[in-house]
Amino acid sequence: MGAFPQTIHFIGTNTPRQQEYRLENLEVEGEIPSAVEGTFFRAVPDNAHEPMFENDIALNHDGMISAFSFKGGKVDFAIRYVETERYLAEKEAGRALFGRYRNPFTDDPSVKGKDRTVANTTPVWHGGRLFMTKEDGRGYEVNPHTLETEGRWDYEGKLKSETFTAHPRIDPETGEMFFFGYEAGGLCTLDVAYCIADKDGNLVKEQWFDQPYCSTIHDFVITENYAIFPIFPTLADLDRIKEGGAHWAHHQDLPSYLGIMPRYGDVSEMKWIEGPIGVSCFHEVNAFEEGDTVHVDLCLTDTNAFQFMREAGGIDIPQQEIQGALTRWSVDMTADTLAIEERPLGPPGDLCRVEDAVQGRPYDRAWYLSMNPDAKGPPMLGGPVGANFNALLRINPNTGQLSMMETPPGAAISEPAHVVDPAEGHGGWLLTTIDIPNGPPGAGDPSDYSSELWIVEADAIEKGPVAKIRTGKALRSQVHGTWVSHAKLDASVRKG
Repeated sequence: MGAFPQTIHFIGTNTPRQQEYRLENLEVEGEIPSAVEGTFFRAVPDNAHEPMFENDIALNHDGMISAFSFKGGKVDFAIRYVETERYLAEKEAGRALFGRYRNPFTDDPSVKGKDRTVANTTPVWHGGRLFMTKEDGRGYEVNPHTLETEGRWDYEGKLKSETFTAHPRIDPETGEMFFFGYEAGGLCTLDVAYCIADKDGNLVKEQWFDQPYCSTIHDFVITENYAIFPIFPTLADLDRIKEGGAHWAHHQDLPSYLGIMPRYGDVSEMKWIEGPIGVSCFHEVNAFEEGDTVHVDLCLTDTNAFQFMREAGGIDIPQQEIQGALTRWSVDMTADTLAIEERPLGPPGDLCRVEDAVQGRPYDRAWYLSMNPDAKGPPMLGGPVGANFNALLRINPNTGQLSMMETPPGAAISEPAHVVDPAEGHGGWLLTTIDIPNGPPGAGDPSDYSSELWIVEADAIEKGPVAKIRTGKALRSQVHGTWVSHAKLDASVRKG
């Protein structure tokens, strides 16, 4: 193309930055809590080259990994591209060679058969290793000290699935990582690989099953006894892809499903339960058992939140008209006929977080992003849906009690990470990046903003930040992030 398109996927916080750099001893306003010692890793999509097609989307952009490193009250920052096979091929050519999102039929012939993943969605820490992941391929290992790419990770040749989820779940008591890959056998297959890695990062189990239709299984959840796969009617179609079309198209007339199996069991024990028609969800908050009942809490909307996935399905619903809620799906596992009972828990939103210690267990607090109904000025442009979130919510799902942290007018907020405070026990801190316009909100250049990292008391978010770390830069939109303590970094497989 020779230039970046001026669509929502390339303006605002989606503006290409294309910079690798390191900053030392960032400016700090306030006091960094003593418990915040370690590194906050963030996944950042950012094109290394202009795209081949005008209608390219943010999900298709090269992965970068950034790191805010805390030590002794000082903060450093670094960001580097993940050197995937795709990134290296395009770097050598000096231009884009891979075409539309998850459509190899639109690629330059020179890269036929090469790994297409951009590893741009989630940093995952397990077994002393750091991985950058995206669900359309296997993860890439990254050195947590230098951010250098070590290579594609397949559990030393043991992993058969061609894909690896960006949302594995780690059991807080056993240390095991439960994960999956959909389209595990190739493009548009129904295959899903369900896998378990032990606490040391060894793959100990992989088994495959078919889902009811070829859907985007972005996330899943575990409880102490179950693995649970919520799927929604955003479907892939091989004929459409071969014709150069979109990988995903939402179907408003098809049901959702909940697949539930014993987490250490056989996939033949999977039970599929039909859910509401046309709904969508990208992220589940948590799941847990209450007697014989399994609860799944999820960020549910009445249609797919991504406009390009709705348009591919012929659905004309304006973004501002989409309805949703933080929602609980409950299933009595002893019932003669398994069914989903649904009830709302809280306001709509996404990019949710619970503390690691309650993964798959009953919990009494969670955090997620939403829109402040009393915000002054329009939201900041960017992110995969075109408008960024501008508020952080804390919810007690048992009582519905809510609190909110506001952001400056016109600012954007990214998914938080939770840091345990050993001195407080059940408390801790949240780390979240805030993008603040340099001019009046909604006026001027939407790419002109400054990014800060805020540290917030996890149980008193309404008080605002106790510390702000200023980068002096405009950081590109983050997808997901993860916190890794100094103790874990010191014991990592890779050394600095």
